[in-house]
Amino acid sequence: MTADIRPSRDVREGTATRRALVLFAALASLPGVACADDWAATVAVSSQLVDRGIPISAPGPVAQGAVNWFTPSGWSFGASASYQTRPVGRVAETLLQGAKAWRIDDDWQAQASALYYRYPDNPAWRAFERVELGGTVIFRDVLTVGLSAAERLHGGGTPRGALDVGLRWPLGDHLSLAAGAGVARYLVAPYHYYDGQRVGTGSTSYAYGHAGLAWTDGAWRVEVLRVMADRDRRPFEREASPWLATVARSF
Repeated sequence: MTADIRPSRDVREGTATRRALVLFAALASLPGVACADDWAATVAVSSQLVDRGIPISAPGPVAQGAVNWFTPSGWSFGASASYQTRPVGRVAETLLQGAKAWRIDDDWQAQASALYYRYPDNPAWRAFERVELGGTVIFRDVLTVGLSAAERLHGGGTPRGALDVGLRWPLGDHLSLAAGAGVARYLVAPYHYYDGQRVGTGSTSYAYGHAGLAWTDGAWRVEVLRVMADRDRRPFEREASPWLATVARSF
């Protein structure tokens, strides 16, 4: 559920957390069918960068920015970056994406996407750099179901799949419930040490989820989420904070 920002074409609402919010981000990124080429941008600050339940950054402020270009035929292209302000300043994650959206009927929409992830200032995360292909279906901007496969750029191996289901339920004029759950294969297999030797845990997949509230008013968005994951800890030494907060502004 970790944190790139993909602003909605139609309502200009920015989602500012990465894969802890992957389900909601997939919904927010849907460009729909436009009347003309257009641009959108979002800036945000999050309390941590989390990617499908795995912490990308240490707890602490993460500044984020994204820009997206949309075409009348449903294509969109974008780039985003996340900067960890402490304990040391570093670019935590960069992301390039392309997507094609279709409106099936008044209730259903679909999107196919390709994403490229890179972690330029964190050599330890080089093994997580990847290309990811995915498909998403959306029901009335309320229910989102996504299926994806990631291919690591370093280290090889078979593609790693993930299934995500998300829900955004309006509670009032500005408030909504944001929840989701998913299951994914580890990009890098977890391990532990036994008698001084590194030993694999045997785990190949894990589950994760989030639940919380989102408040939106015009171009502003605030989210507070409870993040959960049943993953093995190693090689992910840092722990994800149980709560994730984001403030975002779209343009």
